[in-house]
Amino acid sequence: MQYVRPVTAAAQGAPPPGTAADREAGRPRALPGQDPYMQWLLTLSVVTGGILTVRPVGLDGRGLAVAVLLVLNSAALLARHLPEHMVPPRFALLWLGSGVVAAVALLGVSRTGTGYLFAFFLCGHIGYRLETRAALTLAGACSLLCGAVLFLRLGPGSAPVPWALGLATGAPVLIGIINRGQNRSVRAVIEAAESAERAARAEARTAVLTERGRIARDVHDVLAHSLAAINMQLELVDALIETGDLEKVREANDTAHGLVKESLKQAQWTVHALREDALPLRETLSAMVESSGHRDALTVTGTVRTVPAQVTQNLLRIAQEALTNAARHAPGGEVEVELAFAASSTTLRIRNRPATRPVNAGAGSGMGLIGMRERVALLGGTVTAGPVTEGPHQGGWQVEAVIPG
Repeated sequence: MQYVRPVTAAAQGAPPPGTAADREAGRPRALPGQDPYMQWLLTLSVVTGGILTVRPVGLDGRGLAVAVLLVLNSAALLARHLPEHMVPPRFALLWLGSGVVAAVALLGVSRTGTGYLFAFFLCGHIGYRLETRAALTLAGACSLLCGAVLFLRLGPGSAPVPWALGLATGAPVLIGIINRGQNRSVRAVIEAAESAERAARAEARTAVLTERGRIARDVHDVLAHSLAAINMQLELVDALIETGDLEKVREANDTAHGLVKESLKQAQWTVHALREDALPLRETLSAMVESSGHRDALTVTGTVRTVPAQVTQNLLRIAQEALTNAARHAPGGEVEVELAFAASSTTLRIRNRPATRPVNAGAGSGMGLIGMRERVALLGGTVTAGPVTEGPHQGGWQVEAVIPG
């Protein structure tokens, strides 16, 4: 972050530091290099110096005029500490113009003192508060008027003060203009940094939501699929008990036990996925296919290579979803799984033939295919799922996922 070097009080006048509520309300805050306490101290020093040195001060005649002009000059100088959002531009021009007139009048009416400091400091704030053209015009007018008062000796206090000092009263406007430009640049940098911070927070929130979605898909894959398959087998056991066919009861019971073991394996895979552990794609896929009851169903083509952990995890989940759907909607149907490694992509294809046993799939959650599409979309790939209309698997179902890279 860029910091602004402190400059003279004549060029300052920025509002004091704002709170978080000020920033939310759109009010400006103090920028680096602006110490509001120092600015107040300098302003009060000028006012105090004027009160102690400017003469004459009294309750009648010229003394009363000097006292009134001291009050007006002090008020105009103290007003520079008002926050910018509280002072409309037109009012600021009126206030600063009136302050210039009061400063010129004080310089002409007073006999001695440091009254000229009011004009110096006020011109510095004119450069900070007003736009460049208006600031230069008003400060130039202040210089000409002060110089004219002293040169022409229009007031009783003009003789001791050189007229060149009057012409110099507008010079601090340049410091104010420079400081205003620096402050605007710093404010732009701060706003850009805050905008970047907000964008980073939004990106982090998006990443959290994406991760939650991934975890939800993994939980669905483990719980919904496994419990649905186990429930099917238990329902089959209940139906077979009534028939008295103990052999088929034992077979269904053994299948249920096998599904429980498989569910434990799937839970382990989910834990690996959540921990971003790398699993061997071909070996893990082969074990998954065999545990689903389809031996020698996996075919691997192309040159086997190691793929990124995220690709492995998502392809395994897609395979798990497809195998579970095949068991649910096409029980007894033959299943073929193909894993193809190409130079620019990795393809997973799962086909199942029509069911050879009664189908009792029940109502699905509808999250399976949605989860597949989400997984593949995160990897920039494509997924298709639909019936096979030709070839040896005609009448069956096919899921194909293609991941680039």
